[in-house]
Amino acid sequence: MEPIKVQSEGGLNVTLTIRLLMHGKEVGSIIGKKGETVKKMREDSGARINISEGNCPERIVTITGPTDAIFKAFAMIAYKFEEDIINSMSNSPATSKPPVTLRLVVPASQCGSLIGKGGSKIKEMRESTGAQVQVAGDMLPNSTERAVTISGAPEAIIQCVKQICVVMLEAYTIQGQYAIPHPDQLSKLHQLAMQQTPFTPLGQTTPAFPGLDASNQASTHELTIPNDLIGCIIGRQGTKINEIRQMSGAQIKIANAMEGSSERQITITGTPANISLAQYLINARFRDVAAMWNDPSSMTTS
Repeated sequence: MEPIKVQSEGGLNVTLTIRLLMHGKEVGSIIGKKGETVKKMREDSGARINISEGNCPERIVTITGPTDAIFKAFAMIAYKFEEDIINSMSNSPATSKPPVTLRLVVPASQCGSLIGKGGSKIKEMRESTGAQVQVAGDMLPNSTERAVTISGAPEAIIQCVKQICVVMLEAYTIQGQYAIPHPDQLSKLHQLAMQQTPFTPLGQTTPAFPGLDASNQASTHELTIPNDLIGCIIGRQGTKINEIRQMSGAQIKIANAMEGSSERQITITGTPANISLAQYLINARFRDVAAMWNDPSSMTTS
């Protein structure tokens, strides 16, 4: 595997989650014998790499971490796929090397930003990186997301992923400031954490969310959160809310604080699967923060 040269982009080092759609064979290559390849990728990149369970022909690989860790993980995956292509060519008469191809899962609401006005942004990405970039016209089955296919040399793919990350970060509007709740807010935290939306596997219905039953129809759900706890959901510089948006695929809007009101409205839009996952992640965040206050030694992890 070639050495990976990934520079951290100035001012871009915030936490982000990117998801990939992979065939079983590709997943096997990433996992490696006894999970050794994925373990090395996690250790060397510093990114969290999770692979969805299930016997679906297609699986979701979720990569979370600071942007420079994400770029390193993508570089390792791209070089691994190139290695697989070279190995397969040694047993075939083909002379021209096919490009490495990765498929990203991107919320449909962000695809417009990736394409740009009159296709200007996607054209700029193709020209500046040398990678081929295609945004699927149709959404993935039972989902509010589209597949974005990137193909080319590993170096071109990494540059392209960097540009996509920038576009996705620009698509978010970060509202509110980060705040850790005062210990006397813990009862509220526990109360909110107990309002957990069940997240039960209901059959393999969609590659985007294996184990969730969902219809294509987008709907809206509203939550009310006390003002003094909204910071737990937003996270430092908006990192937590961005992570929840990315992982759930839902659109999440936080209303501005109303004068005289002690509560803030959160509006979640997406398929029932998106909404269910967003609610689960929000409740999980409350549980994490409540646990952090019970165990002060874990406070650095927030």
